[in-house]
Amino acid sequence: MKPTVVFDLDGTLADTSGDLIAAANSCFRGLDLGDVLHPVHDAATALRGGRSMLRLGLSRVGRDGDEDEVARQYPVLLGHYAAAIDTHTTLYPGAMEAVDRLKSRGYAVSICTNKPESLARRLMGNLGVLDAFGALVGADTLATCKPDPAPYFAAVERAGGNPRRSLLIGDSETDHATARAAGVASVLVTFAPTDTDLSTLDPEATIDHFDALDDVVSRLLV
Repeated sequence: MKPTVVFDLDGTLADTSGDLIAAANSCFRGLDLGDVLHPVHDAATALRGGRSMLRLGLSRVGRDGDEDEVARQYPVLLGHYAAAIDTHTTLYPGAMEAVDRLKSRGYAVSICTNKPESLARRLMGNLGVLDAFGALVGADTLATCKPDPAPYFAAVERAGGNPRRSLLIGDSETDHATARAAGVASVLVTFAPTDTDLSTLDPEATIDHFDALDDVVSRLLV
């Protein structure tokens, strides 16, 4: 079994925040609230997922804690997002070049994301890079999602890897917690929108660009 590098998607491989915020704002317009979220200032919240965006937007119009509306709007948001999933989304510089280098050196590569699997597959397919990965596990692939370690283990094993010789590349506290639960190293990227001081999480490594990934993986997966 190959040593394996597992990538998060949103905020790690790609900046998906613009399309996520557009989908959330479509929901708010449907409620006659206008565009409540800002595509730049609220990017970090967007990368935490649809429900986080809905909660933030509703709180701004005096509906903090309205979980019933969050539940009603979440499937609507997913519909808007599916209809325009790659309008603003871009892969981060060097991401796929790093993936190709890892594969050429004998590593398996896969994706473990908290985006619904069908949407993750659609996005990566539209970007033309789905086939570069040996497996993709989404939020609804199994009964649990990150930070539970089960999706991570599935992402490793479905790519033909060994969990004991694997690590997770991510951008968030959730990714870090997933790696801890799985007993593996975490490498956190610093270029994604975030409102968390990543240094306080004490990951095994951080990278400012995917050009730095090769050396970090070599060091951590001896």
